[in-house]
Amino acid sequence: MVVSTRAIVLSALKYSEADLIVTCFTEDFGIQSYMLRSVLKSKKGKLRASYFLPLTKLEMEATHKNKGTLESIKEVRVLDPYQTLHTDVVKSSMVLFIAEMLKNCIKEEEANLSLFEYIENAMIWLDGNASIANFHILFLLKLATHLGFYPDTSELTNEYFNLVDGSFQNHKSNNYCERGEAVDALKQFFGINFDTIENVKLTKTARLATLNLLLTYYQLHLQGYKKPKSLSVLYQLFN
Repeated sequence: MVVSTRAIVLSALKYSEADLIVTCFTEDFGIQSYMLRSVLKSKKGKLRASYFLPLTKLEMEATHKNKGTLESIKEVRVLDPYQTLHTDVVKSSMVLFIAEMLKNCIKEEEANLSLFEYIENAMIWLDGNASIANFHILFLLKLATHLGFYPDTSELTNEYFNLVDGSFQNHKSNNYCERGEAVDALKQFFGINFDTIENVKLTKTARLATLNLLLTYYQLHLQGYKKPKSLSVLYQLFN
């Protein structure tokens, strides 16, 4: 079956000498993986490796056989080419981290338009703005809404954050109840959007602690969670 869909690239892995296996989050079919034959040595073909950088947004025509094997792409074009995401070292490191987290989180082979549009709009914002030190933290927090485990903020003034229940409480009830600098910092991200993210003022230590808190939260709520390999790069950038 030949299909047309928009897609966001999550990963591109080299296979053999000249092939790529590309995993995309598509607008109409959820997560899909494609085999691109000889794309690494092709200079004149319709498909080029440069089209498949992390979080690039594409419009593509593909063949889906739906037999549990890798699909194939016939034609592709880049939509809304980014100006800074793959050239600015801080942004490109964030992009690698976010792409790895998304591949970790999204498993369904079905459409999720609200999630697709969230990622799409967030990347457009990141591409066009400079105050981005806290972007990845707010991105993950808002992503939890689409994944079904956004924290309950009805008791936000309470001291402890229960990572198991995703709620705030005034006492410690298990080993995953946290309080202190990271929890206080995390509270600043509730109820804001990317345009007001620069109003959150954090030290480097607090930013890393807040990120680690969120990643622990993800680990507790995502089946098969894997620690992102790109995390070490973020640690180096913000340390």
